[in-house]
Amino acid sequence: MYTPTAFREARLPELHAAIDRIAFASLVSTTAAGLRVSHIPLLLAPHEGPHGTLYGHVARANAHATCSGAPSLAIFLGPHAYISAGWYPGKQTHGREVPTWNYIAVHAHGTLETFDDPVALRELLRRLTDRHERSMPSPWHLDDAPADYIDRNLAAITGLRLPIERLEGKWKLSQNRTGADRAGVLAGLDGLDSEDSRGMAEAIRAANAVPKRPG
Repeated sequence: MYTPTAFREARLPELHAAIDRIAFASLVSTTAAGLRVSHIPLLLAPHEGPHGTLYGHVARANAHATCSGAPSLAIFLGPHAYISAGWYPGKQTHGREVPTWNYIAVHAHGTLETFDDPVALRELLRRLTDRHERSMPSPWHLDDAPADYIDRNLAAITGLRLPIERLEGKWKLSQNRTGADRAGVLAGLDGLDSEDSRGMAEAIRAANAVPKRPG
């Protein structure tokens, strides 16, 4: 991933926090038959290995179920938003501005492993559902479903394990712009008041220590 110094994020706790927060990834594996791509939730085990380990699962019919040993990349894309050139003060004075796109991305590289042990798969499903149900008013638990129904579902999936060998983080959040430019970007994003613009404005403020606008 092309990552200029101003946008590079290498702190492991920050990268892990982003992975946990985003939770959903594009998993890309290189095979003799070409690239395999799946879009799946991945769960981070932060203390397994020097950079952590990712876990997920796919249907047995998915080509990824046969990709054990494949060099792989899990891409986690966080908040992102179009940044208009019209939001920069320079647009009104000299006009030498162009639009861009701000975003947060984490790339986790490793060699994919697969597993089909029903005990390990059941524990994975339990951990995945507990992670994503924890914010629900009435969390659903794996044991809420009949055991034989879960057993049939376990037989239809393959577990994935990706020990992370290398982590890359890119936080492209207007760090290379002036304070006046960032203020213009934040005003533009705040004016849009969409889910994407709010997420990006929050990320820019956090990365550049900009106070939140009153009201």
